[in-house]
Amino acid sequence: MPIRHRLLAVSVAVMWGLNFTAIHASLEHFPPFLLVALRFLLLALPTLLFVPWPRVPLRWLVGYGLGFGTLQFLFLYWGMATGMPAGLASLVLQASAPITVVLGTIFLRERITGTQLIGILIAVGGLAVVGAHRAQVAAVLPFLLTLAGALGWAIGNICTRQAHPQNPLHLVLWMSVVPPLPMLAVSLVAEGPGRIGDALATAFTPQALPALAGLAYTVLIGTVLGSGIWSWLMARHPASVVAPYSLLVPVAGMLAAWLVLGETVHLQEIAGGLIVVTGVLLGSLRRLPGHRSPEARPSPQQPRVQVEEPVVAQAERTL
Repeated sequence: MPIRHRLLAVSVAVMWGLNFTAIHASLEHFPPFLLVALRFLLLALPTLLFVPWPRVPLRWLVGYGLGFGTLQFLFLYWGMATGMPAGLASLVLQASAPITVVLGTIFLRERITGTQLIGILIAVGGLAVVGAHRAQVAAVLPFLLTLAGALGWAIGNICTRQAHPQNPLHLVLWMSVVPPLPMLAVSLVAEGPGRIGDALATAFTPQALPALAGLAYTVLIGTVLGSGIWSWLMARHPASVVAPYSLLVPVAGMLAAWLVLGETVHLQEIAGGLIVVTGVLLGSLRRLPGHRSPEARPSPQQPRVQVEEPVVAQAERTL
């Protein structure tokens, strides 16, 4: 891969890492469930007007939208609103990779190698280290909510695997049509019309400008620009070359949270994070040649997105 393409891959990891700081800024003004609805509503409206249909079965598009878009961000934003640090959230969401492998093995009968199994166990051990430390120094609920968000992401990955999109970016954008209505319903029930009205009525005041900037960043930079560049790279290079760069996301996320928000990371969390990243990397290794079924082999026009490489399944990330 040319050096300029490698730099593009690193830039996408930085964009996605900064997403968590942007989310933190938005949550300072908007309640979490309303914020999820607004995020995807801003994407859904232009998508319906200008983006071609991704030509995938409707059930997998809806499943992707419910898993990746609705469940992931419902729990992620909820967790961050209740105290999950932005940098640590970027790390815990990496759990979606080993969870994707497990779900693929259970529901799609994907074969799992010994290396992948070891990677999953290592990643789980790292998460246990982080979770145990969080239980000692802070409430454990935000950690568990963020972990539930990783499960939602993994469900979305499985649906993407079944959809076989010819253009992953079109699928990402059309996925945004699914979350607004269910998230608005959740917001009305859980947050109430009064809180929603107050947040929207004061959205354009000077105090709310950082929240609006954060929302604009997650939509335009994190989703449209970041996912667009990533899809472009995935279409031109082997997935095994591009995918490992996503492991830089928690590095960028934790560094940005430290520089911008003043978040500190404890030594135990750093150790647990290194263990998680190691496990994710092992779990992302390719299978031996000949283990891939014919129907799983991508066509020349189809980007190589496979569940057996869970980090690759994260190429449709819209964080």
